[in-house]
Amino acid sequence: MSLDAQGVLAAITVAIYFPVFFFAVRIAMKYRKRGWILLVLFTLIRVVGGALLVAAEEIRPAVTGLYIGGYALEASGLSPLLLCTLSLLHITTQAPDGRLKYDFMFTILHVFGLGALVLTIIGISQTSSSSQSSAETMRRVGVILFAVLYAILAVITVSQWIHHRQIMKYRKQLLIAVSVALPFLAVRTLYSLLSTFSSSSFITSGSSSSSDSSLAKFNMFSGEWQIFLGMDMIMEYVTVLIYTFAGFTLRLDQDYKLQEYDEYPLRHEGY
Repeated sequence: MSLDAQGVLAAITVAIYFPVFFFAVRIAMKYRKRGWILLVLFTLIRVVGGALLVAAEEIRPAVTGLYIGGYALEASGLSPLLLCTLSLLHITTQAPDGRLKYDFMFTILHVFGLGALVLTIIGISQTSSSSQSSAETMRRVGVILFAVLYAILAVITVSQWIHHRQIMKYRKQLLIAVSVALPFLAVRTLYSLLSTFSSSSFITSGSSSSSDSSLAKFNMFSGEWQIFLGMDMIMEYVTVLIYTFAGFTLRLDQDYKLQEYDEYPLRHEGY
């Protein structure tokens, strides 16, 4: 096997996410909530995307479609991770009576995140077409929307901490987990922005495609693999480990048993 640095990182991605995928499936089966299901989707995307990139380097003559598919999954994988975080924050709004607050707002934000994903995918799929300009615009708009969604997640998290006295015990611990993960997710989102704006085409083929040479080192394909490792892979993996650990250790169902013993009396009318 003769893999370059990106190929080796892709193989490592498959190796580290393959076992996490099964842990995520167990958590999703336990809670059957959207957030944990999105965590499963994200880990699956990473396994499949990494496998495509490894195959792309091993198959000769080269198959461009494998590269595009692998890097497309790499670029769009941020969406399910952000939406997973959004869903986990929604769980923290759950009242002692089982009601999830702000359903409409969270639904709109999920549609917003999916819209950003669609724009990104369409922009990537048009990479080899003649409409390079529109493809570039859609990719950049998509990643900007990802950044906006992250900012909204941060605002929601701060808002939840302001009203933390109204949050049930284990859901408050879930809020802690999300809060710890947010800085890592911020670096990952920043990398997507820098990588997308580092080139005018999805897959670069030389310095002429670079729209800003100062950002060239952040390019997902031709940039420095050390930056990709530090700002992309490690940031994602830490975030996923935090959510997986929270899913296994937090006893969210116990909040309602505590309610039976009046630990969360319903006199809190604000909830």
